[in-house]
This record gives sequence, structure tokens and C-alpha cells, in this order.
Amino acid sequence: MPKQPFKLPHLPTKIDYDQLIGKITEAHRAIAGLDSLLGALPNPALLGRTMQTKEAVESSKIEGTQATLEEVLQYEALADKKDGTTKQKDINEVINYRQALDLGIKSLESLPISENLVKKLHATLLKSGRGANKAPGEFRKVQVYIGRAGVDIADASYIPPTANEVIPLFSNFEKYLNSDEEKDKLVQIAIAHYQFEAIHPFLDGNGRVGRLIISLFLYEKKLLSHPFLYLSEFFEEHRQDYYELLRGVSEKQDWTNWIKFFLSALTTQARKAENTGKEILKLHASYKEKITAINSVHAISLLDAIFVRPIFTTASLRKYAKIKNTQTLFSLVAKFVAAGILKEADPKKKRNKVYVFTELMKLLNK
Repeated sequence: MPKQPFKLPHLPTKIDYDQLIGKITEAHRAIAGLDSLLGALPNPALLGRTMQTKEAVESSKIEGTQATLEEVLQYEALADKKDGTTKQKDINEVINYRQALDLGIKSLESLPISENLVKKLHATLLKSGRGANKAPGEFRKVQVYIGRAGVDIADASYIPPTANEVIPLFSNFEKYLNSDEEKDKLVQIAIAHYQFEAIHPFLDGNGRVGRLIISLFLYEKKLLSHPFLYLSEFFEEHRQDYYELLRGVSEKQDWTNWIKFFLSALTTQARKAENTGKEILKLHASYKEKITAINSVHAISLLDAIFVRPIFTTASLRKYAKIKNTQTLFSLVAKFVAAGILKEADPKKKRNKVYVFTELMKLLNK
């Protein structure tokens, strides 16, 4: 018998909370720990941009993009960027993801997580790269299916709902996401994430948009004062479990094991983000002491700037360092190199030198 498009039930669904209480408590505690650190940040940008870039790299990696954090930051530091290679396309996809995240954060000041916002995120994600010809910002109008490359629909692992069901299903998803009918917000976003991926509303980019929505939801619901909790790394590390548990909901309505997995992802990543945040702040404090020996009124501005852009050229860093005089900036960067804070990526290069803040890069790659 041929496979049919999945008949996806509307939300809400019945959840057995008794089996989830321990995991819910643990996840809330981990998120509260992270939020406590974020609330005390003197300058959220010290953590924000690098953590967002790391999430963009991890989320894009799940989709097969081959670009490292170093490559993205180095690409952004250099002005001569247009070589049209596959690597450049991969890097552009990562940058699009971070821009979509920024757009989502700004939009939440005036919009809820809605069809309008989700389509804007999608359009930003797919404005260049592999998905540019896959109807950016528009729901799909055709049947799609999920399976290994080259298989036809008869051998698909999942056939999402028909195209004419996308709008009513998404409307139900949006209503559920913005309602207070679920007892716990973390369970709510676990359910909503499954539902979004099962609807599969776009031709391409559903995974990335679905992961963006998680971070934006936690921020919008004020579970975090800054949207610095990202799950892509956990999903990538447990990729097989992630897909099997999503399938378990579709095939057996096994919500319990899916939600437990999702809550574990939140707990693990919140603790990891808190530890990384503490280490970054500790590094900042130790270098703040170290640069007193450099004896420059601009040293702290440069230090803050390299925490936001740990790979840079002097030209790319100028506006972030807020040092107007080019010679002052050159001279200060040279002092940071002499003090062992910065390294030249390629000491043989004479012009347009790229500098790396290696201690921070080590922390981010842990």
C-alpha cells in the first residue's frame, strides 16, 4: 500500500506530567542558573555575538554545511569576500542564520512568534546559499517528503501533511505557542518543536527555523533575560536519537520520551552556556588586570571589542573598538600582541593582517 501524507493531529495534546516532573524541575533549575549569570552581565555583547555565531555554525552543520567558527569569523574580518566557492556559500548560510536570530530578537519587541515573523526568519535564512530558489519566506505549495538522498516517495521515512493543510495546521501551531493552556512552558516548546517539524511548512530550512523558534520562545516567555540558550549542538551530538524520538511521536504518540529528551537538551545546554559564560567573564576580568600595564585609556575599549570579534583585521575592528585614530589602534593592537593577548594568524603577511584572540577561541571550541 503506498505511503500517504501524515494526518497530523491539532494541538493541544494530552501529556502525562507525572513522568516528567523530575526532568522539568532539573531543566528549570539549569535555565535559572544561566539566567542569573546573564542578568549580572555588565555587557551582554561580551557573550552574545560569539555564542550566536557558534549556534549558527552548529545549526547549519546539522543541514550539512561545512564551515567552522574560525572560518566564519575570519571571513567576516576580511573585506575581499566574493570568491563564489562552496565554502563561501556555507559561510553565508551561517551568517544568514545569525542575522535571522538577530531579526527575531528585535522583532519580539513588537510581534509575537507568529506566521508573519516565522516567514521573515525563513526569508532571511534562505536569502542566499542553497535555499535561495526554495521560496524564501513562503509556505510550500507542493507535497514534500523526507528520506535519504535519491530515494523516491515510496521509500520516504516521513511524508509531511499535504500542502493545503499547512495553513490550518500552522494557524493551530501559532495559537498553541501563544496560549497559556500548557501547564509548563518548557513542555510547551518541546511539543511545539515537534509540531513545527511535523508540519514541515517550508520547502527547505524547516530544521533551522524550528531551532530558531526554541531560542526566541525562551526569551519571549522571559525564561531568559538574553536569548543565549541554543540546542543545535545537543541535537547534532544526539542526531539519531533526535530523529528517532520525533518519529516516535508521529508513529506511536510517544510524547513522554520525546519531551524527556528535549528537557535533557535544555538542561545540558543551559549548564554548558553558564559554564562557558563564567569562563569568558573570568578571562575578561583577568585580562582587564593585565592591560593596566599597557597604560592606555583605549585599552579597555579594545579588550571589549576583541571579546565580541575574536578574529579581526584592524579595519574590521575599528568601529567596535571606538578608537578613531588609526595609528592609535595599530599601536594598541601591537601592544596586545606583545603582551601575548593576540596572535597574528599569518605572521608572514605584511598587509591586512588577521589577528586572533586565541584564549577566547579555545573556550568557544570546548
